[in-house]
Amino acid sequence: MDVEKVFHMTGGIGKTSYAQNSAFQKKASDMVKHITMETIQELYYEVTPKSLGIADLGCSSGPNSLSLIKDMVEAVEGTSHKIFHPMPEFRVYLNDLPTNDFNSVFKSLPDFYKDLKKDRNQEGPAIFIAGYPGSFYGRLFPCNCLHFIYSSYSLHWLSKVPPALYDEHGKSINKGNVYISESSPPSVSQAYYKQFQEDFSLFLKSRSEELVTGGRMVLILLGRIGQDHVDRGNSFFWEILSRSLAISVSQAEIEKEKVDSYEVHFYAASKNELEDEVRREGSFEIDKLEMFEIEREVKNGESYGTAVAMTVRAVQESMLCDHFGDGMDLDTLFNNYGKMIDEEMVKVDIKPITFVIVLKKL
Repeated sequence: MDVEKVFHMTGGIGKTSYAQNSAFQKKASDMVKHITMETIQELYYEVTPKSLGIADLGCSSGPNSLSLIKDMVEAVEGTSHKIFHPMPEFRVYLNDLPTNDFNSVFKSLPDFYKDLKKDRNQEGPAIFIAGYPGSFYGRLFPCNCLHFIYSSYSLHWLSKVPPALYDEHGKSINKGNVYISESSPPSVSQAYYKQFQEDFSLFLKSRSEELVTGGRMVLILLGRIGQDHVDRGNSFFWEILSRSLAISVSQAEIEKEKVDSYEVHFYAASKNELEDEVRREGSFEIDKLEMFEIEREVKNGESYGTAVAMTVRAVQESMLCDHFGDGMDLDTLFNNYGKMIDEEMVKVDIKPITFVIVLKKL
């Protein structure tokens, strides 16, 4: 499966779209917004460029991206007034994989520009926004053209499903599981970790060439608390997806062989693993590395399980349909998924954790 060609958040603004089901991601972004704003203000104070280059890597298709760009512009504006320095122009690069629904982002640009001009006597800051499709596991931008890079809920996605998960005959060594689980052989977690190391190192190297010296990155990504890959955190949500797929097999909706060969291109890194890769690659120093849990908040009286199920569906639908075919009954699959999450929450709490890491280019 070619992840770069297939993987994308569900586009549009429908009931199952990412735009309608990215509240958890927005919550995480809001919880660390003070870190993001302090970082870009500190950068601007140090460098004071006439033209400030900002990239959002993994911008997706919902409202979250442009909302944060507006906050960044206003934060820099406040700093420029404090130091009596002319407001810079902004070069904003929105990046995601080529299959992303960029159109929905571009359609919201007129309102974005209009909102920025409001309360400024119709003279908003000079902002030039462009879409940059492509994988961030490799070069995307010219050398030294960026000052600030932001990426939220993207870097836990690997460039591909680890090849070592399949034997010489192309059969999965992780049958019945879509991610690392208690029944997975040790070689499964080793395969995922190796792929993470390769991808994260390439990400850091690529960004180091695109950022100016002293440039900053704020990265928000899912992770895990300790060394054990299997816990009641992010890995457990994949365990529930495996169980949901097993129900679909038992009801003859999908083939067992298809489930056995389905693996997710995801990795929940630990704090130590992140620190080790930053040190090993050598282009950045860590300014901050904090762990947090997202406060649970559901809308319209729906259960937590339903909210999680809709979020996972918006993220996984493109991959599931490509692997199992468009005829797959996703409504039933994710109804089962949501119910199981709620049942498990009654037994023992599920605590997915998120990291925010701030890096400075050396």
